[in-house]
Amino acid sequence: MSNEKTVILDSPGIKRAMTRISHEILERNKGLDDVALIGIRSGGDLLAAELALVLEEIEGTKPAVGTVDITLYRDDVGSKAFIPVGKTDIPFSLEAKKVVLVDDVLYTGRTIRAAMDALMDHGRPTCIQLAVLIDRGHRELPIRADFVGRNVPTSRKENVQVLFDAGQMAYEVQLEK
Repeated sequence: MSNEKTVILDSPGIKRAMTRISHEILERNKGLDDVALIGIRSGGDLLAAELALVLEEIEGTKPAVGTVDITLYRDDVGSKAFIPVGKTDIPFSLEAKKVVLVDDVLYTGRTIRAAMDALMDHGRPTCIQLAVLIDRGHRELPIRADFVGRNVPTSRKENVQVLFDAGQMAYEVQLEK
């Protein structure tokens, strides 16, 4: 890897993508009745909070928002020396909810599989939809996003990073070659 970095989405570009995803969520679900956003820790949780604010601007109602930690559901947990366990915070029932699972980057699909397993341990939603900021391809599992900010074709050697500066509400997506 040459450490050459290219910005593929700046903060205004991310804001436009989040607005588009919000409209798509509203259209597919015919509003926000029984819709809940659950962000995958770390990255998806920040985007879920931002998405909730955009939805509130558009619709006048803020959806329920939660976070899920997938550490104990990962299929590579035994191959890592130490992975700190984070907190899952879902302060509402998932029963009869249309859950929009939110993550920053969709790659192999393994993180999403782990997140769905974790969600099912918390209840049985009506459906689970997937919203991602970046879909970079290379799936190892049959998982497809319902809402995508941007498709970014990459090689397996490249790395996509979403950088957060929550204090400034500034985000940037970089492709490292």
